[in-house]
Parts: sequence; C-alpha cells; structure tokens
Amino acid sequence: QAQLAESGGGLVQAGHSLTLSCAASGGSFESYAMGWFRQAPGKEREFVAGISFDSSRKLYSDSVKDRFTIFRDNAKTTVYLLIDSLKPEDTARYYCAADLGGFQVRTQARDYVYWGQGTQLTVSA
Repeated sequence: QAQLAESGGGLVQAGHSLTLSCAASGGSFESYAMGWFRQAPGKEREFVAGISFDSSRKLYSDSVKDRFTIFRDNAKTTVYLLIDSLKPEDTARYYCAADLGGFQVRTQARDYVYWGQGTQLTVSA
C-alpha cells in the first residue's frame, strides 16, 4: 500500500508560480498513473492534471491546461505540479492520488486508489 504526502502549498500572490510536490512511499510508484485534484470550499473535488506511469501521457482539465504542468520523477517517487500565473480562483486544497492502471490517465476520483492528505494553496489578489 502506498502513502502519499503533498507539500509546497501556502499563501502566494497572484501572478507568481509555484510547484507542488507529492512524495510516495511504499507501493509501486513507478507503475501508477498519478493525478492531481483540488477542492475549493463549498465545491466538489475536481481533476486538474494526470500523468501516466512513464510520463508518455499527460492530461489537463480545460480550465488549467495553459498554466499547469504535471511531471514526475520515478527515481525519486515524486510527482509535481507546476502552476504558473497563479490566480485567486486557484485557491483550494490540492491532493495527489495514485491510479493502479498506470498507462491510462483517468479523470474520475473514484478511479484513484491512494490519496494524500492534501496541501492548501491560497492565492491572494
């Protein structure tokens, strides 16, 4: 069983960039597809980005695809989310998750088995 731990959130001014990290331990990180989700207060958790086990496939939600970049380092068992040009509407708790079906990148939370506790990102105007 894998454990996931997100980091890198905080209070950031709009227009800046930030990289979130998700470190995995246990399990078989190199075989998992990984996803990033976010949940803002009063809203449902939403998919923002996903990456296949070998980085050959990446998928982004339409709302973030021009500003978010997902990448991973299997040697470090870590997946990252680079967010450029931060906006106040990016304020949310960001979660990483692991999908055992490593090649396909899926967007539904129910397809992901392991989840981290999340890291809070707050973007000030």
